[in-house]
Amino acid sequence: MDFIEGLPPSFGKQVIFVVVDRLSKAAHFMALAHPYTATSVAQSFLDNVFKLHGYPDSIMSDRDPIFISKFWQDLFAFQGVQLQLSSSYHPQTDGQSEVVNKCLETYLRCMCSDTPLQWVKWLPLAEWWYNTTFHTSIQATPYEIVYGQPPPAYLPYLLGESKVELVDRSLVKRDEMLKLLKFHLRRAQDRMKQIADKYRTYRQFLVGDLVYVKLHPYRQVSVANRCNAKLAPKYFGPYPVVSKVGMVAYSLQLPPHAKIHNVFHVSQLKKCVGPVVISAQLPSLVEGVLADKEPETILDRMMVKRRGQAITKVLVKWKHQLPEDATWEFYFDLLKQFPTFNP
Repeated sequence: MDFIEGLPPSFGKQVIFVVVDRLSKAAHFMALAHPYTATSVAQSFLDNVFKLHGYPDSIMSDRDPIFISKFWQDLFAFQGVQLQLSSSYHPQTDGQSEVVNKCLETYLRCMCSDTPLQWVKWLPLAEWWYNTTFHTSIQATPYEIVYGQPPPAYLPYLLGESKVELVDRSLVKRDEMLKLLKFHLRRAQDRMKQIADKYRTYRQFLVGDLVYVKLHPYRQVSVANRCNAKLAPKYFGPYPVVSKVGMVAYSLQLPPHAKIHNVFHVSQLKKCVGPVVISAQLPSLVEGVLADKEPETILDRMMVKRRGQAITKVLVKWKHQLPEDATWEFYFDLLKQFPTFNP
């Protein structure tokens, strides 16, 4: 399960709720309106998926607030459905729906790029197209897997067959759109496969191995403090591997104060090589600047603006250094770093 957001409003709908079956590859596309809740999403699932297929054995999704809400967890837990959430910083865990999202977006882009406010009208046709398209992974169409028979034959339309001008124009446009769509989809699929295969490597770790974990410094601050997120190292650690989760994910022993999920995909990990452990944790802003210095006296003061507030900045002369080497420091940070200093 996944959501496609950021779409223009179309007949009161702004979001597409995507549900894909891992076995048959069959998909259902449901339009939702903002703001949607766990209750409305569950009702949409019951109206469009449950009535046709019943409850699944398990559901794979990302960590969207809808999927981790108490209502959603209890609803499916009492139905015997196992909820599986993607690992941190690796959306490929829910890769089945991510790939379908790309295909659907490409379809809608080809169909209604000139009339983006009409995408809701194309959604049923997009679902039919996806479920009746041959998949190389299952060597069949999802429609054939689900219903046990090939989909109805598609009859190309010949210009001028219908005497109704509106029908003639609509069917001709449909054939033109389908040809253009197949061309764009095949080109996009070939390009994505070529790029993905180029950078794939095989990695495997054992329990107890020290590994570095790749995180986004600008999105989290609980694992380790960074004085500058833009230029901070992307890898944190090293941390020991606690256990292997599935085939391609590992659980790490993060610091006790860390507030992120401790299961990561193997692509986000890098083995720590060598007997010497090199810490990637940078010191805080004040400690990194003043750690090897000791203030002697204050030579001057001035008021500056910092984050919208007026604060004091002082010119500090350091012990065992010349007056010419005095530096301007924030008075509050100086007292915090050297609590025994009495100017």
